Amino acid sequence: MKFHRRTLFAALAAASLTTAWPLRALAQKKIVLGFSQIGAESEWRTANTESIKSAAREAGIELKFSDAQQKQENQIKAIRSFIAQRVDVIAFSPVVESGWDTVLREAKAAKIPVILTDRAVDSKDTSLYVTFMGSDFVEEGRKAGRWLVEKVKGKAGEVNVVELQGTVGSAPAIDRKKGFEEAIKVEPRIKIIRSQTGDFTRAKGKEVMEAFLKAEGRKINVLYAHNDDMAIGAIQAIEEAGMAPSKDITIISIDAVKGAFEAMMAGKLDVTVECSPLLGPQLMSAVKDLKAGKSLPKRIITEETIFPMEVATREFPKRKY
Repeated sequence: MKFHRRTLFAALAAASLTTAWPLRALAQKKIVLGFSQIGAESEWRTANTESIKSAAREAGIELKFSDAQQKQENQIKAIRSFIAQRVDVIAFSPVVESGWDTVLREAKAAKIPVILTDRAVDSKDTSLYVTFMGSDFVEEGRKAGRWLVEKVKGKAGEVNVVELQGTVGSAPAIDRKKGFEEAIKVEPRIKIIRSQTGDFTRAKGKEVMEAFLKAEGRKINVLYAHNDDMAIGAIQAIEEAGMAPSKDITIISIDAVKGAFEAMMAGKLDVTVECSPLLGPQLMSAVKDLKAGKSLPKRIITEETIFPMEVATREFPKRKY
């Protein structure tokens, strides 16, 4: 049986195309993750964003990233855009807890799984998201409260606390307040005399602390800040009011960013409770597991600790954020 030379080349070329094309298409098909970030309100959030971006690059996952600038309506728009683009997985850190059901139902109808990172949503329908990964904010508040209870043991007198809350309606603000109040109940002398949002920002933390100092002055014994950035802003306000942070007012905060360690090493902050922002590798692993058809636990908790001033110098070189 004889083949004409041209016929043979044509047959070989066709065979080459039919085998190589699917392989090429397969190689080009990346997992696409749509991620909506709250914003860049703190050192913590900046580190969280960098962790997610670098982990996506290392995992070979295409990341569509959106910054909501701390506005829920921007996050909802971003999620709808991800749905329209038919991404493989959607992940987001919700700026507040409530008001997500409608857009999450849209993602579910489009058969796009959703992962919550760092913050939870308040929804009765837990089928609207696959998993929530991040810290136990209530436990962070408890750790802060327990530390204070231990500190005031054996000391006489009332302990007046002012509280800088995080963004109103956000999961960490609600839960860190709840955990702290739960822990200090065992010591009736500890009382929260003022509590107001500082929006998790340094500037707002300073502004609200100035108002606290004008209203309460030297009656304030303790500042409990829901994050380090607000605590650092408050430290400026305390110093400008002619008082010594840590000496005149005990300062407790949450996150354990490098700035908090620097403040502790300078003797201006007493303790910070860890809340790790380095969720990127964990998130990419979860995304790959979902695409491979594996099931995920409904709650993935990050392991964290607490750092008092005494360990700051030793621990500072180990900090990654």
